[in-house]
Amino acid sequence: MEVAEDQLDRSEGPEEESEIVTEGTAFAHGDLLQDSIGPPKVDSEVEVLHEKVTKQIIKEGHGEKPSKLSTCFCYGKEGSFSFPNVPPMADLLYEVELIGFDEAREGKARSDMTVEERIEAADRRKMEGNGYFKDGKLEEAMQQYEMAIAYMGDDFMFQLFGKYRDMALAVKNPCHLNMAACLIKLNRYEEAIGQCSIVLAEDENNVKALFRRGKARAELSQTDAAREDFQKARKFAPEDTAIVRELRLLAEHDKAIYQKQKEIYKGIFGPRPEPKPKATNWLVNFWQWLITIFCRLFKFAKRKSD
Repeated sequence: MEVAEDQLDRSEGPEEESEIVTEGTAFAHGDLLQDSIGPPKVDSEVEVLHEKVTKQIIKEGHGEKPSKLSTCFCYGKEGSFSFPNVPPMADLLYEVELIGFDEAREGKARSDMTVEERIEAADRRKMEGNGYFKDGKLEEAMQQYEMAIAYMGDDFMFQLFGKYRDMALAVKNPCHLNMAACLIKLNRYEEAIGQCSIVLAEDENNVKALFRRGKARAELSQTDAAREDFQKARKFAPEDTAIVRELRLLAEHDKAIYQKQKEIYKGIFGPRPEPKPKATNWLVNFWQWLITIFCRLFKFAKRKSD
């Protein structure tokens, strides 16, 4: 497996400990892949390739695409028969572009940091993201939140217990929630739901996560799921006016949908016919009239005899 190692000026790229932000595109036999289900099954060669491609990107410099890329086996002998279809032993060409990088500010690699140092570094990134969020710079804010979360990946969290895990979650969960807030503002509702669900996997009664997931679901017209989130959030925050307002909006939405459907069906089937009065028997009417006359004559004769 060969990867281009062109000798370029390293002063144009980031240092070894810089935060790398990249954007990737995958192709199979020249066709663009849109697989968002999950990462492919890979072998150890892919890990080596990723490392070399990263080094190549650094050598190429900021904003430049690598001039040469190698292929690798990603789905192996099994291939992928779900969409997009990838035949067995097919080569996937990954084109990776360096979008930007931040100079390292922590002074050491993450792997050399203690638990406390990693949590502190993540918290600094979170605070910077909050600053960008207040200024309306949502993309920059999300980048900082993603970097903060990167300090507390799954492997790192798996090793934490007790107070250290609580300390990490106290930083990590707000980053996911703030990411969700940014994504909702950017109308990226599916991604916002994913961020909230990560928090709810750790804390199923988190009111902010329930509320923001409910908002994202409501925007996607998933009204039943949204109502379930809002109602659960209301149990833990009954005085929260924002939750009450969202539930009221859902009720109004459902009522409007019902009225609209009613009008549609009315137009299809036409107005409901008025019930016709039942035809009365003339003989019954005659006897009723005759009895009335008889009663009046009887009363008149009685008064006259008195």
